[in-house]
Amino acid sequence: MTQTIAPRVRTLVLLLLAAACALLAGAGPASAHAALTGSDPREGAVVDKAPAQVSLTFSESVSMDDDSLRVLDPKGKRVDDGKPSGTGGTTYSVKLHAGLPDGTYTVTYQVVSADSHPVSGAYTFSVGAPSETSVTVSGQGADGGFVGGLYGVGRYVSYAGFAVLVGGAAFVLACWPRGSGVRVVQRFVVSGWLSLTAATLLLLLLRGSYTGSGKVADVFDLGLLGEVLQTKAGAALVSRLLLLAAAALFIAVLFGAYDKREDEERRDLTFGLAVGGSVVAVGLAATWAMSEHASVGLQAGLAMPVDVVHLIAVATWLGGLTALLVALYRGPADTPVPALAVSRFSRVAFGSVIALVVTGTYQSWRQLGSWTAFTDTRYGQLLLVKIGLVAVLVGVAYFSRRWTAQLAEATPAVARAAAARRAEKGEKGEKGTGKASTKASRNASAKTGAKAGTKASGNAKVAEKESGTAKGPGTAKGTGGSQRAAQLARQRAAVDAARQKRQRDADPNRFGLRRSVLAEAGIAVVLLVVTTVLTQTEPGRTEEEAKAAGTSSAGSSAPATGAVTLDMPFDTGSQNGKGVVRVELDPARVGVNDLHLYVERPDGTAFDIPEVKVALTQKAKAIGPLPVAPDHITTGHWSASGVQIPMAGDWEVAVTVRTSDIDQVTISKNTQIG
Repeated sequence: MTQTIAPRVRTLVLLLLAAACALLAGAGPASAHAALTGSDPREGAVVDKAPAQVSLTFSESVSMDDDSLRVLDPKGKRVDDGKPSGTGGTTYSVKLHAGLPDGTYTVTYQVVSADSHPVSGAYTFSVGAPSETSVTVSGQGADGGFVGGLYGVGRYVSYAGFAVLVGGAAFVLACWPRGSGVRVVQRFVVSGWLSLTAATLLLLLLRGSYTGSGKVADVFDLGLLGEVLQTKAGAALVSRLLLLAAAALFIAVLFGAYDKREDEERRDLTFGLAVGGSVVAVGLAATWAMSEHASVGLQAGLAMPVDVVHLIAVATWLGGLTALLVALYRGPADTPVPALAVSRFSRVAFGSVIALVVTGTYQSWRQLGSWTAFTDTRYGQLLLVKIGLVAVLVGVAYFSRRWTAQLAEATPAVARAAAARRAEKGEKGEKGTGKASTKASRNASAKTGAKAGTKASGNAKVAEKESGTAKGPGTAKGTGGSQRAAQLARQRAAVDAARQKRQRDADPNRFGLRRSVLAEAGIAVVLLVVTTVLTQTEPGRTEEEAKAAGTSSAGSSAPATGAVTLDMPFDTGSQNGKGVVRVELDPARVGVNDLHLYVERPDGTAFDIPEVKVALTQKAKAIGPLPVAPDHITTGHWSASGVQIPMAGDWEVAVTVRTSDIDQVTISKNTQIG
């Protein structure tokens, strides 16, 4: 039966690896997690005269270097001073050379968002009138190419290694303490530690090139590595390596001192290992939570601990499941996984699933924001696939629980039958021993005289034989006999092991459990791939708001989370007194906000006016009007940072526009803030 199972196992493993590679290959470059929500000049705009600077506004904090923001003329030459200046981490600007001629200019940017993902993109604007341009902007993202693909593989291996390390150790401590002495289980947990360590080192080396040039040669640039160590993502990777050193000590104790202790001493050591292992596992999970999705956006203070619980629940379930599979298929025949250990893991897995459902529901709400995002965004579609896989996995786990229950019921009966067989053999042996003893006693008296008469000659012969053993041929014969005995002992041990394995595999309950656990592990591999791709995909909430706002970002639409845009037509009654005022309030929440105001003619061209004022009022609470005095940035653009909104609710945004010394008008719109 084992021979028929092995080809199936190999075939299924190959299919799972193929599915994993297909999903990773189809994932493409990671979508940008910070979005370009505004620019001045705007994309496609035609301005009368060259602006003094170009400014970009992102949906969340980003980091830049001197080459992150470039402005190129129609011939592809840089016309900026190469020193971007930031405002609050979300708005950056770069000054342009004076006296720029008319034509189409290209703005390119490449930054790193607060959740550690690279963001890149480009757009054009024109001075005077559009013209031909020789600048070609590659569609390749900052995180694409060979380095980007290798970085994605490193992320997957790190998640898999974390699951194997944490889940395998938890399986031994909580479910099968005697498994600490099983060599295949030891190798399994150690392989998780090695995979996570190697993947972390790889990610640390690739990080600089991944967020920058994308060149393989930059992977070994020590200067670039030094810059990475000063970033949030770099600090998280270094912290992970330090925690892995503590994990190595934990593994040494688990498979060393713990395995050699007696049952009572082992119970005392279990508590200490459980506490120490939990601290290390939480720390490792926090290196992801504090540097990726959970660290930015809504309720980051709550999202990070929720993400830690989610990661540990995934590792405990999937890693423990794989450890059980390895023990069932590759464990020694004389140390089978007991039914009690499988029952314990079933309870642990059930608790992990409950934790996954609770934390996953919160994460889904936080990242999607609406039901339509499930079907209208790539993140939502991947999340639906993940939910479906979890549902299938839980269904297969139900069958595993049934096999576990049947195995637990059958085990006492099998043990009793084996004990009965041993007792029966023991009784037969005692009867045979008794008969031999009686026969020997009858013959003893008859042989006593003969033995006494021949004692001297017998002693002489014995002495002669003993002296003969010192000779060469006798020694060779004795050595050959011992080698033959050892060889026969090994053959008998191999035959006994094969017999025990056949008996183990012949158990229908254990065979059914192995098949169901194998199916669970196969689904878990694909689930882990989808989870890895999700961590590299732009949240659905951001993508949905991007579509509503009509803005664009690197690779896909992505607006600021919660940003409000108000378009208000005005007419002061004078010549050239008509136009549109666009007010952008970001992030439109209680606290500090950024305000951008654009003035355009009815045909969409930007123009300046003598004065513009803004006031915010919440009539329901009798708050305001709160005056805002924006600064003039460039043609048709005013901006104000640090705008304080003290309370959530329905706010009136009033804008006073003056187009001449005597012509002005106040227009207003209401919007929900907070």
